[in-house]
Amino acid sequence: MASSKAIQIIFPFTLLFLSLFPNLNTSSPMILKHNSHNMNSSNSLMFLKNLQGCHLGDTKQGIQQIKKYLQRFGYITTNIQKHSNPIFDDTFDQVLESALKTYQTNHNLAPSGILDSNTLAQIAKPRCGVQDVIKNKKRNQNYKNNGHIHFHKVSHFTFFEGNLKWPSSKFHLSYGFLPNYPIEAIKPVSRAFSKWSLNTHFKFSHVVDYRKADIKISFERGEHGDNAPFDGVGGVLAHAYPPTDGRLHFDGDEAWSVGAISGYFDVETVALHEIGHILGLQHSTIEEAIMFPSIPEGVTKGLHGDDIAGIKTLYRV
Repeated sequence: MASSKAIQIIFPFTLLFLSLFPNLNTSSPMILKHNSHNMNSSNSLMFLKNLQGCHLGDTKQGIQQIKKYLQRFGYITTNIQKHSNPIFDDTFDQVLESALKTYQTNHNLAPSGILDSNTLAQIAKPRCGVQDVIKNKKRNQNYKNNGHIHFHKVSHFTFFEGNLKWPSSKFHLSYGFLPNYPIEAIKPVSRAFSKWSLNTHFKFSHVVDYRKADIKISFERGEHGDNAPFDGVGGVLAHAYPPTDGRLHFDGDEAWSVGAISGYFDVETVALHEIGHILGLQHSTIEEAIMFPSIPEGVTKGLHGDDIAGIKTLYRV
């Protein structure tokens, strides 16, 4: 009888508790409402399956798309949109072969210069929108392309051109969310800042008024005012800017989750990566590192020794 009464008391209390805290389960998916136009036009990489095996001298529809992809991420520096030279048509030329070999090297693939299955699979993976570091390529000056800065290589981890970083006097950074963010994102993003704090000299604090924050976080769609438009579902997941800009943009058309959920992208994992950019780290060639440019769905990642070594080297701590 006593046990029955206990159950009668506990059960309604449990229902009340769950109704007050519906998001207690941190492994539940967090999904944003999608923009239907972006969803229908988003995946511009569907053409890849028809390009397998293409190599120098081939002409095939879709090769120009590969050139645009490689240009977007820093492997071809000429502005394709404004360039009238026929090398930017659907012909697999030497410019593409050279850029592709560099891309393959950066992503730990055999630098064959051929659009093999492994290379196409890598190109199809969702990734960060910040350009990659171009190995073995000297740059005489800094310049911007589509709003992003070109970079140089340092070991496995990389830094922005000029070793951009926050001044030594600025070790306490505040962060805030722009309006219309999903409230479920606050905790995982805060955990990401905490993980960086444990491995750096930085301290981070959340402020309600984003206008007073050093780091401004928002969920955007399509063109959002920084000349680096998002592409809808798939493709680019997020991007961030180097010190001391402080902007971090998530693609609001993606399916986001808190934790590893098949078909979704973990907010904390992507935030960890983008905060690395905000602190001054560029992409790593180590796949296990959080600063590797591709970020798969349905998994979580933490900081790797390469990430920690990079940030300590940059700030000499």
